[in-house]
Amino acid sequence: MNVQRRPTDRSHCKATYQDVLDSPPHMVAEVLAGTLHARPRPAMRHVWASSRLGGRLDGPFGPDGSGPGGWWIVDEPELHLGDDIVVPDLAGWGRETMPEYPDAAYCMIAPDWVCEVLSPSTRRIDLNEKRTIYARERVSHLWFVDPDARTLESFALRDGQWVLLATLADDASVALPPFDSISFPLDALWPAGATADDGAAG
Repeated sequence: MNVQRRPTDRSHCKATYQDVLDSPPHMVAEVLAGTLHARPRPAMRHVWASSRLGGRLDGPFGPDGSGPGGWWIVDEPELHLGDDIVVPDLAGWGRETMPEYPDAAYCMIAPDWVCEVLSPSTRRIDLNEKRTIYARERVSHLWFVDPDARTLESFALRDGQWVLLATLADDASVALPPFDSISFPLDALWPAGATADDGAAG
């Protein structure tokens, strides 16, 4: 799966929300530093990891859960952060940050937590451009899940810089900020019986 960077019809201008709206519906479109990035939907291994992680967190922390609660956990929200438009795989807002869930096509409030599920085609953007945007917008916690390497990296923002808190692998127990009041096995995010090549092109 390839990420497409394409100039708009107004190639001398920065990309805008209209360029996102004009993108094909089967593509995920983002505007990063004025450039439109469009990519196909993620591969199945990627989707599994994202879905499983969202379920593990929304259960105890979502509005209908039996655990601590206090969070909105959302799959692939469209975030308008300054001039950038980003679509993280998962994002979470504490109720203090966002008391009411927005009734809109996108959200302009920076989340407290973001998780990007890495794939070969998005890794560079996730680890560079998007990580920089999240720091600028003061996202407190950033996770990177790598389904191929079967790892999770957790970062906290301190004085405007990302600080690595932990790198977990395989079946390690996950109990990381801001959700460290619960734990779950990391291998819950990996499909049983999958090999390193299954769906890795996404």
